[in-house]
Parts: sequence; C-alpha cells; structure tokens
Amino acid sequence: MDGYAGKVAIIDLTTKAYEIKDLNPQWAKLFVGGAALGARYLYDLMPAHTPVFAPESVVGFVSGPTNLTKTFLGGRYTVVSKSPVTGGFNDASAGGNLGPFMRKAGFDAVFVKGISEKPVYILLDDGKIEIRDAQALWGKTVSEADALIKEELGDSKVSTALIGPGGEHLSNMAGVITDCHRAAARGGSGAVIGSKKLKGLVCRGNQTVPVKDDAGVAAINKEWNDYAKGRGAVPVGKFKTTGTTSDYDSSVYLGDAGIKNWAGSPEDLTEEQIKNLTGAVMDPKYKYGKLGCHACPVQCGAKYHIKNDKYNIKTSRPEYESLGAFGSMLLNGDSDCANICNWYCNEYGYDTLSMGGTLAWLMECYENGLFTIEELDGIDLKWGNAEAILAMVKKICDYEGIGIPLNGASRAAAQYFGRGFEYLTTASGIEIPMHGARYNPGLARTFQYDPTPGRHVKGGLGVPYGHQPPEVKYNYEDTGERDKAGIESWEFFNISGFCNFSGFLLAPGVHYRYMEAIGGYSFKPEDWTNLALRSFTIRDAFNKREGLRRKDFDISPRNVGKPPLEKGPLAGITVDNEKLGDNFYAAMGWDIETGMPSKEFLENIGGLECVIEDLYPEEKLP
Repeated sequence: MDGYAGKVAIIDLTTKAYEIKDLNPQWAKLFVGGAALGARYLYDLMPAHTPVFAPESVVGFVSGPTNLTKTFLGGRYTVVSKSPVTGGFNDASAGGNLGPFMRKAGFDAVFVKGISEKPVYILLDDGKIEIRDAQALWGKTVSEADALIKEELGDSKVSTALIGPGGEHLSNMAGVITDCHRAAARGGSGAVIGSKKLKGLVCRGNQTVPVKDDAGVAAINKEWNDYAKGRGAVPVGKFKTTGTTSDYDSSVYLGDAGIKNWAGSPEDLTEEQIKNLTGAVMDPKYKYGKLGCHACPVQCGAKYHIKNDKYNIKTSRPEYESLGAFGSMLLNGDSDCANICNWYCNEYGYDTLSMGGTLAWLMECYENGLFTIEELDGIDLKWGNAEAILAMVKKICDYEGIGIPLNGASRAAAQYFGRGFEYLTTASGIEIPMHGARYNPGLARTFQYDPTPGRHVKGGLGVPYGHQPPEVKYNYEDTGERDKAGIESWEFFNISGFCNFSGFLLAPGVHYRYMEAIGGYSFKPEDWTNLALRSFTIRDAFNKREGLRRKDFDISPRNVGKPPLEKGPLAGITVDNEKLGDNFYAAMGWDIETGMPSKEFLENIGGLECVIEDLYPEEKLP
C-alpha cells in the first residue's frame, strides 16, 4: 500500500497483550493519517462516555503519509486521546523524528489501552513490539529518561516520545515531549499516558515506506531550492535564521500576542523588554547549533546554552508561542527566565502555553488581592518578576505546595480555590495561544468551536486573516463560506504529516502533488474538500457521541473583547464570536443551535456510516 507502512499496533497494558493488525485500507483512504485517522480508530476502539483515566480509555500515536518518504517538511505525527480538560476529543501534534521513526519500526500507528501495574515503556523495534520495564525511569525528567533508554538499548539513534513528571502527576498541562525538544502538548495528552503508567514510546528500525513515484517526490524537492531563492526567499530565510522568534516583537506591538493575561497592551512593556526575547538578540547570547525536524531543509530550531549564577543548561530555542507565554503574557523581558521556563516544560513534560497562561492568571489574581503571598508559598508573584516566575514554575514542576493544585491549569485551579474565574483566559478550559481573537476575529470561531478547542493551528479563517484591513476582518457578515473553505488546507496539513509552516515555506499547490507522488492519489478538488470536511467531522463526532453540543464550548469574555480594552492598538474592539459561529455552522449545513451535523451532510461527504449510526439511530434501516 503506497504511502504506508501498513501495520497498526493495538496494545493492552493491563494484560501486556498486543495485536499487530493490517492498517485498514479504506480508513487510510478516507482519513489519511494523523488526527483524522486517529479519531476514526478511537471511535472504534473506545466506548462512548469512557472516563478519561479508565483502563478502557485509549491513547494513540499516529503518523502521516508524508513521514519517511523524503517529502520536505513532512515530519509531524499526532497524539490522540480523550482530553482530561474538555472531556472531548484531543489531538496534539509534534515534529522531530518520532513519526518517521515509527514507520522505520514498521508501524503507521500505535493505540494503547489498559493500565500497567508498574511503569513501562513501549519499544517498537523493526516490526516487533516490546513492553519494557520503566520503574527506573519513573520520576525522571524527559532528558534523563531519554538518556537511560538509549543507554539500556545501546543505541543513540532511536526516537522517543516521553512524558515527564507532569504526566506522571496527571497534570492537565502535561504533554508528550519528542526527542527532548518537540512537544505534542495541548489538552493534557501526557496525563492520559501517565494514567496508564506508560513513560512513553520508543521507535527504531530499518524499514521503509513504499512510494508510488520516488522520482516525483525528488523532483518536487528539487523545485524547492528555486522557490526558496525566489518567491519564498523572505519566509524561508527568516525561518532558517531565527525561526518563529522572528515574529515575536511585531506580534507584541500589534497586540496579536497575549499581554498581561490578555488585559494589557504594548505600552505595558518597554522596547527593551520586547526586543530581549527576539531571536536577533537571543541567538548571539545563547545559540551554539542548529536544530530541526526530520526531512526539513529549513531547520528552524536552534540549540541554546543558558548559563548564569543559578543555571547552566543546554536546551532548545523557545518557539514564538512559548516566548509569548513566558514573556509578554507575564510582562517579562528577561530572556534567561523565558528560556529556563521553556527548559523546565521540556524537561518535566508541560505545555508551555498552559503553563504561561496559568501563571498569568495567578499573577492577576494576586495583583487583585485574591491570593496572599503566604498562599503562594512566599513567592511575590508580581508582573515581570523573573525570580518569582521561575520559583512558581519550579513549584509546579516539583509538585509541591501551591504547585499541586496549579497542575490542574488555570480553570481547574479556579475551581479548586473557588476564586479567580473572572481572570480566566481559556477556550473550554484550554489556555488561549499567542494569537488573539481581538486582533484576528476569525480565530474566535476556531478557538471556541473547533473539535479540539483553543488551537490556532486548526482550520478556519486562519492566522493570516488577522492581517486583513479592519473593514474586512471586523465585518461579521458572510464569513461562513470562507471559514469553511479555510478548513481544507489546515485539516490536510494536520492529517498528512506536513508542518503547518509548509503553507508558506513550500510553493502553493505542492502539497497535493506530493500526495499524488507518495500514494498515487488522483483526487479531484472536491475530493480534497471532502477529505478535509471528513477529517473535521470525525473529530467532532467523537464529541457529539460524548453528548457535547455547541453550548458546551465557550471562550472567556476577555478574549473576545467583552469588555473591550481601553488602550492600545485594539482599544474598543469587541468580537462577535457567536455570529462567527452561526455563520460557520450555517455554511456547513449543520444545526446552528446545537452544532449537530445533518444526516444529509454526513451522507454526502461519505465514509461516516459509524457516525450516522450513532447520531441518527432512529433512522437505521431494518
């Protein structure tokens, strides 16, 4: 089967039994890979209303068809599960080497259920599966566990996807850290893995993926050099040099990035505070090498060495999102602090966005007298206090004192303490990423109503929509069809294994040509559209089967300008998020009040008979 390793592993950690099954070829054609293929398998393997930490709960690691095919920027894989935060479907993706190495090991996906009596890790080894003892790894940081695994295997050329202590403590902020520096982190997937006493997944092997037209893939790769020197010169050059940090300062000045828990404006930071967290300033101070993902000619990452009186660490350069979370959100301009916070999250297995968002929530609560310094274990958590920020991050990572309830992230912490609800900045409990809906109103619908809320890397009007003129982006009429159309590219990137940055780092239209060369796809335009809509819908169907409806998905009022800011570039802006939702569901042909897909819609896009059977059981044929 071109474009696939052809095997899926289903592992039960309670019994230590496993099956190696042929990949369902029909599902591969209909759902391709990543989040959509993972959602289809979860829909089949995991009963409705399964408690997230129950033995019957399933977590999956799913590759994409571009993985291990030499396709440029085709190195991402996805972790799928039920979210401990939302109670609905969760997918989180990462780069690095895990997706390609899973296929080197002979597998397209691995699904894990059950709960091991003692800690274990799973080794996929050239077509074989081992469930190995991980008691010596439990409690270790990600890099410590990674090093011990490689020492045990006598092999440094393996790829790991591991949880840290955050996942072991079932934190809602816990993620999966790939190769020690790439994170599939949003929505608490690391907690689901930790609940199974699973330290993670390790992959190695020498297997290959059959490709329909190797020469075609090579030819497209060759074209990239011309694109990178021509139309793509600016974005490629920028990302090669300073990666996503290149946009930090401009995003802060525009008000796109979160500032002071989304209640501030650029005037709350000095020029120096903003400049300090750009790659242009940080690289000369810290950089000692390049870093990037499998099959990527850009290599947008960097190796950093942070050395001061208290720390001497080697780490990866933070991405823009993490810099916003530990920088402008906290009114912090200390680059050592932001980098060390990022290192803590990689080491202990936490989502940087939820960590930063939770700190910002707590800072605002503290500023307004909702917490005393004694309740914060003596930490004077004021805006921009780098020492206090690091102390609180360490409390959370060490699972000590105030850090224990904070492991639930901001919404769960507000519920635990019974205060601070007015300062939450979340979408269905997920802390908002560093692209604000007041600057880019199209993201309000995506944050609130995507099947996995609080993500900016999901389909819709998209991040570039924020750069439209005000008279365009703040016009809430007739957005539905454009919003629906925006699903196509993003869903496709997420299920195929492409990096989302490939949307502007590869030439337009190249992605579909790659897929034709890899798997022999001969899709018409409407087929690609249906594929994307099917991807969105199978993820959404998991939520609908859980009983979740449109009313169950919310966004914090502040994040849509209710009330609006009084100063700065976004002063006076209020986003009509519900109108955007109405428009979207109307364009989809779904019920506007409930967000339910119609039976006709499900039938028209095909491949969703399982969803029709669950959502419309009264219409089953005799």
